[in-house]
Amino acid sequence: MLSRILSDDPLIRAMSYQSVLSAFGEGAFLTGSAFYFTQVVGLSAAQVGLGLTIGGLAVFAGSVPLGRLADRVGTRRTWILGSALEALLFASWVLVDGFAGFVAVTIALDLAQTWARAGRNAYRFEVFPRETRVRSLAYMRASRNVGYTLGAGAGGMALAAPGNGPIMAIPIVTAAILAANAVLVTRLPRLSREDEAAAPTESPLEGALEAMSGRRRDPRAALRNRGFLVMSTFDGVLSTHQVLLNVVIPLWLVQETDAPRELLALLFGTNTVMAVALQVAAARGVADVTSSLRAQRRGAFFFVLSCAIVLVTHDTVGWVTIALVWLGHVTVTGAELYQSAGQWGLQAELSDPDRRGEYQGVANLGYTMGTVWAPAAFTFLAMEVGTWGWLSIAAIVVLAALGLTPAARAAERHLARVTAVGGAAAG
Repeated sequence: MLSRILSDDPLIRAMSYQSVLSAFGEGAFLTGSAFYFTQVVGLSAAQVGLGLTIGGLAVFAGSVPLGRLADRVGTRRTWILGSALEALLFASWVLVDGFAGFVAVTIALDLAQTWARAGRNAYRFEVFPRETRVRSLAYMRASRNVGYTLGAGAGGMALAAPGNGPIMAIPIVTAAILAANAVLVTRLPRLSREDEAAAPTESPLEGALEAMSGRRRDPRAALRNRGFLVMSTFDGVLSTHQVLLNVVIPLWLVQETDAPRELLALLFGTNTVMAVALQVAAARGVADVTSSLRAQRRGAFFFVLSCAIVLVTHDTVGWVTIALVWLGHVTVTGAELYQSAGQWGLQAELSDPDRRGEYQGVANLGYTMGTVWAPAAFTFLAMEVGTWGWLSIAAIVVLAALGLTPAARAAERHLARVTAVGGAAAG
């Protein structure tokens, strides 16, 4: 198991350690966040949900500008500064005592995390050679799963401890861990382009507003690559396996089957073990657009297979139900493993090397459009419509998989065209 998490490559190993540390801090806070916000801060569940929604809207509006800012600041510097901001904002939770403060910190934290993620992903795409890039990212994904699991355990211990002292300390502990994470990032190697970036001819705000409004004149602007935006949206639809994994299947198990609720622990444990042990294997051979699309199709196949397996458990009993629900969780985890590998490959291959941060912003925009509707829609289709609802979910996935290839090829053609024009102009 350890050999599947840690590579012999020093850079991959260092970034895997960083992934474990950051995921540990975030996982510990997320585990106890519902209790903290309702019992310590004093918010209602409705207020928490509304605040998180507002934060999501802020991310939707800010993804592209923050991605462009990451390119201007430098992707490694963005990762460092964004991580440091995250640490400060997690610490600021101890000062929040009402809904207004909750919304303000939520918006700021969501934007800081989005900015840091744009820098992190762009840096990772740049620092690794093309032929080993996706495999390297798979090590980090496996490491993050380890970190989240350990963090969830720590958060659970804080919740189980007598009194509210341990849970009240979680924001400070999380902030300290994320501050250490920012320090680790400063020790990663520099990218040469960070020291070569020319001064922009317009302010980041002006460029961001032009990009968001579609008036950006630069033909290399990420939003001009419509194929990439559409591809990212379809990729978001294919990534809704997480909705099936974390929301729909657990609800289905409890309300529509005779399986014991204790099975949920086995399901999530199986997902964690598979995500750690098999992510690197699932990413093997993914190095270009063609192999990335192949991985995405495999993920879609497992997604549809999971729908077909789970829908029949409404009419099964006993151990048959238990076995089928478990198998449904295994197959949807397969969708997660292959879709993730394909996503990394497509985003890396179809991003302008000089604008990776900006392209990450567009990828996040498309991903949001492809996923934001899924929790409500999938829950309604599965729980209220039943068999035809599950078949509808499968049909949505099939359509997204079919649309992904032409969108990716259109993005590829656009990138080749504008790069060629830019090279000719420079010559």
